[in-house]
Amino acid sequence: MFDVTRTFRSLLTAAVLMLGLSALATVARAQQVVVIVNGEPITALDIEQRAKLNQLSTHKVATRQEVLDELINEKLKVREAKKWGLEIPSSEIDTAYASVASRMRLTPEQLTEQLAKSGVNASTLKARLKADMTWPQLVRGRYQASLQIGDKDILTAMDSKSNDSVGYDYTLRPILFLVPTGSAETFVEGRKREAEALRSRFQGCETGISFARALKDVAVRDQVVRSSADIPAELRKVLDGVEVGRLTAPEVTKFGIEMFAICAKKESTADNSPIRRQVRDSIMAERLEKRSKQYLQELRRGAMLEYK
Repeated sequence: MFDVTRTFRSLLTAAVLMLGLSALATVARAQQVVVIVNGEPITALDIEQRAKLNQLSTHKVATRQEVLDELINEKLKVREAKKWGLEIPSSEIDTAYASVASRMRLTPEQLTEQLAKSGVNASTLKARLKADMTWPQLVRGRYQASLQIGDKDILTAMDSKSNDSVGYDYTLRPILFLVPTGSAETFVEGRKREAEALRSRFQGCETGISFARALKDVAVRDQVVRSSADIPAELRKVLDGVEVGRLTAPEVTKFGIEMFAICAKKESTADNSPIRRQVRDSIMAERLEKRSKQYLQELRRGAMLEYK
């Protein structure tokens, strides 16, 4: 007699067995070693994870070989750094991971969740961060002498650039009209009008600072000196547009309404001019990139790569 129940159980058992075998096959494929780099394996799962991460960060689809080359290079970089006694602590990598999350306005935990939704493990990003942090330190440390930049190098590079940018040192006094958190918009607007009133009456730091201190709920902070080489171009433009002894326009910040009294402005030394700083940074970046490529090519030539 045909036993329906027994037949159903048999079919169900077979189906579960097939699913189990399929899952095992998937795991086996993921753990499959694709290449061994100086004794360290790179698996199919490593390639898959990195490909997903790269697509998330660049919005482009890299070829499998491009992803594999990237992973090989990272293995070589980290191993070479370790050979020279340079190893980034896990705490620093976690800090870098938190910084990535912060730039995305997320907590580290939220970033981990977002990555997981795209099928990426947090360790994949941390591995990339580790290589990115390790390699520049190693190159700078090993080739410090060849990366030194002399005055002649800077002057030669500056000959081909506009040298009209003069550097200045600004002496500033921050003035803050306090606004409690959660204040109504009408209150904030009222404080802005008070700030504008002070701005129109402010005729010099000597008398203006004393007058500002006498105002209610106004804080005059300690004097600061800022070089134009160290501040963004937009802020330099603002400061250059304000006469010495006057105030910048009121700006709403998380602490209240802030302005800056420009108490002095003097031309800085040539060594600290914005154009000189930009040229120095450009030369350093170019030399570092060139030396980095040469170093990596040397490692690739001497590497033992065993493809499976």
